[in-house]
Amino acid sequence: MSQPLIIAVPKGRILAEVMPLFARAGIHPEPAFSDEASRALRFATDRADIGLIRVRAFDVATFVAHGAAQIGVVGSDVLMEFDYSELYAPVDLDIGHCRLSVAEPADMAAKDDPRSWSHVRVATKYPNVTRRHFEARGVQAECVKLNGAMEIAPVLGLSNRIVDLVSSGRTLAENGLVEVERIADVSARLIVNRAAFKTRAAQVLPLIEAFRAAVERKSAA
Repeated sequence: MSQPLIIAVPKGRILAEVMPLFARAGIHPEPAFSDEASRALRFATDRADIGLIRVRAFDVATFVAHGAAQIGVVGSDVLMEFDYSELYAPVDLDIGHCRLSVAEPADMAAKDDPRSWSHVRVATKYPNVTRRHFEARGVQAECVKLNGAMEIAPVLGLSNRIVDLVSSGRTLAENGLVEVERIADVSARLIVNRAAFKTRAAQVLPLIEAFRAAVERKSAA
């Protein structure tokens, strides 16, 4: 028997939305997967040919790009940041919708004109996307890399602006920030290691089609 395919799924906001798609695709994790007290990272499913690992969203892309997992679920924000050539993203899962935006303090935004920017200091966990965005506008971006708590950076003087994911905008508002530019709309994608796509096509292709069909059924419901 071939080795089981490993699917990397992200901890956090996307996880709850993606599990109904797994069920529609015929994949059900072992009970321990739903145990919030469990520290396990690898899980079996009701299919002997499929296993799951649960890791940080940014790490999903790395595990799949390097072949430690063959398939994964990750936001398009992560794909934009890493731009791994080893990854193929065949299915937009139509979940995890949000946007990647530039935000700044509301009092600054009231008198600020983004068209006048020539240099910006930005706190973000997306330095590559941020630099590319501003370079395209002819703006020099000095990026301060943070992995979380972005909204506090302007308050404490670490940076004037941030680039981060925005959903409802509530977290920004509670920290006195407002969106001033939208960089990209974001949704979760099914990703596949390109080598596995070729060498394990008999296993990978049916899974891709199962997820594509699951998305279509969700949209039709």
